Amino acid sequence: MMDLFSSFDPSSGIMALPLNWLSTLLGMLFLPYILWAMPSRWSFVWASLLDTLHKEFKILLGKGKATGTLMFVSLFSIIVFNNLLDLLPHIFTSTSHLTMNLSLALPLWISFMLFGWVNNTKHMLAHLVPLGTPGPLMPFMVLIEVTSNLIRPGTLAVRLTANMIAGHLLLTILSNAMVSMSGIIILSTLLISQILLLLLELAVAIIQSYVFSVLSTLYASEVD
Repeated sequence: MMDLFSSFDPSSGIMALPLNWLSTLLGMLFLPYILWAMPSRWSFVWASLLDTLHKEFKILLGKGKATGTLMFVSLFSIIVFNNLLDLLPHIFTSTSHLTMNLSLALPLWISFMLFGWVNNTKHMLAHLVPLGTPGPLMPFMVLIEVTSNLIRPGTLAVRLTANMIAGHLLLTILSNAMVSMSGIIILSTLLISQILLLLLELAVAIIQSYVFSVLSTLYASEVD
């Protein structure tokens, strides 16, 4: 490992084929499990969580758009699976890369913008100027709204990337410190700190998946 950030992009492959991103597809192996296995407590918890998200996304999208929640529930499932998988040792951290996160955020944003400008042009134009804006400030508000719309996929991707990188960097720094230090008290303190930080990363992995999917739902609700 040449530097600290190289831990997020390990070189693993067979016959010169890069196999890092195969960890992202591991979730496909668990899909047939629900077709033949008996329901467990975890499956009931996961089903109740998805049902709760479905109801919340349906409220955000509005009435008559319940079918659109399937895409955002699936988006949450993909992100939370990769975030939790990245907490395991020797697993490629795919959600800490802008390539992965932009591939999720950019197509969604482009589809929202195309749908809004093609089908609801007047609504999209009216959305550029908030209600009650003074006349002299209208050009500046239009510029601000256009800029905020253009950077939305970038902010979605950067937010998820930065949160995943920050926690993994702290875990890496603490693990390197434990190797170079001695003393039972110091090692015990570092070990407890690393366990607490791992629990925090577990919460961050779930929260950031929820934030990404909720913001995507809100962006979709604005174009209609």
